[in-house]
Amino acid sequence: MASFKLLLVEDDLNLGQILNEYLTLKGYETKLCRDGEEGLNAFKRESYDLCLFDVMLPKKDGFSMAKEIRKNDSVTPIIFLTAKSMKEDTVEGFKIGADDYITKPFSMEELLLRIQAILRRTAEKNPQISDQKSFDFGRFHFDYDKQILSEGDNQTKLTSKESELLRLLCLHMNQPLDRSVALKLIWRDDSYFNARSMDVYIAKLRKHLKVDPSVQIMTLHGSGFKLITDAEAS
Repeated sequence: MASFKLLLVEDDLNLGQILNEYLTLKGYETKLCRDGEEGLNAFKRESYDLCLFDVMLPKKDGFSMAKEIRKNDSVTPIIFLTAKSMKEDTVEGFKIGADDYITKPFSMEELLLRIQAILRRTAEKNPQISDQKSFDFGRFHFDYDKQILSEGDNQTKLTSKESELLRLLCLHMNQPLDRSVALKLIWRDDSYFNARSMDVYIAKLRKHLKVDPSVQIMTLHGSGFKLITDAEAS
């Protein structure tokens, strides 16, 4: 099972705990939050592959959370969980940008199947959502989960941002990685400040990779970057 990261926001203590434990057992790395503000802050701090939001939440409801997220992120899938079954609520959810909507009570198996289907579709449309976490290129081996870049017996522990950026570059190996896509997926928005921050991390990655001249990160002026190997460069 791929180690996808899920953000679960559910204020029902029992249901939240049951869902958290079930999804964890199924191989998902799940972050459980109890209210909308906590959930939105968690989303801004980290990258997630899919969100599960209860609609009725304290402090900030699920629809409001989704609206905030969709201002800068049109990629991350969102599933709404709700005890309501009114048609207008379903319509509202999809208008905001929901990928699915499931009404309580629901079976864990049904929810799991919906999650799997959405992640599969998303991965097909967006290679950056792929579940691949291990990469070999040039003389390097990169373990995303451990955040370790290896070259022979030498190992470099990367920061979280370095790891996320290198993984995106690896997923687009020898292909352009759009600057805006990387910024929205890792930094959550493509502001000037975050763009400058990304440039700093690109410089750090270049320093780590310079021991192998056959591997380099090209800057594609005005568009983004490309991680290339000797075969592509020749």
